[in-house]
Amino acid sequence: MDLPRIFTIRERSHRIHNPFTPGKLATLGQALHLAPGTRVLDLASGSGEMLCTWARDHGVTGTGVDISTVFTEEARARAAELGVADRVTFVHDDAVGYVADEPVELAACIGATWIGDGAAGTIELLARSLRPGGLMLIGEPYWRREVPDEETARACHAGSRADFRLLPDLVEQFGELGYDVVEMVLADGDSWDRYQAAQWLNLRRWLDRNPEDELAAEVRAELTAEPARYTRYQREYLGWGVFALMAR
Repeated sequence: MDLPRIFTIRERSHRIHNPFTPGKLATLGQALHLAPGTRVLDLASGSGEMLCTWARDHGVTGTGVDISTVFTEEARARAAELGVADRVTFVHDDAVGYVADEPVELAACIGATWIGDGAAGTIELLARSLRPGGLMLIGEPYWRREVPDEETARACHAGSRADFRLLPDLVEQFGELGYDVVEMVLADGDSWDRYQAAQWLNLRRWLDRNPEDELAAEVRAELTAEPARYTRYQREYLGWGVFALMAR
């Protein structure tokens, strides 16, 4: 049980595995007015930056769950580095279907709603771990503007235009599911660049070190194609944000 190697090659230097900068992650934590001792469940927690920095800055406690052995070990190391290993725990497990042993005040899935087959299913999953009146965080893509054709949608790593919604439509979807949107922090061009462009240097450095590896051809093909694809399509059409929700 692990992520395919290409994921960890691509994002090996990342502490945040989505288009957020440390500043935006800090802004989100501040905007939520987190009380010390807030219990958090973070599904698909990656390298643990959200839990670790919020434990340091706001005194939260909690558990992160991720399928990647590499990212889970990085999260544990980050907790030790920041002196919060007594407040946060990182579990190597599949986040699909994962439910906390006891209800938490904040349940999050930041950018991996595939664990619930989309936003609706992920919200349903997180709700199973959330105490009444608790806060939910969903990180989700959206179209920044109308996508002209299916080719453009696929170039943004969507299966089709129907996979994502325009931002107002996404917000309305949360309401239809019975949740108020009570905060949001959105990625911008710079934070997208820090996420995507940093991957190219990771790919190139790995390729230089491992020219005979069985993945070398796949890595070379990705490095050749991705900068143009990203700048032509994804940076223009695809948005991403974290939305704070509370049940009505």
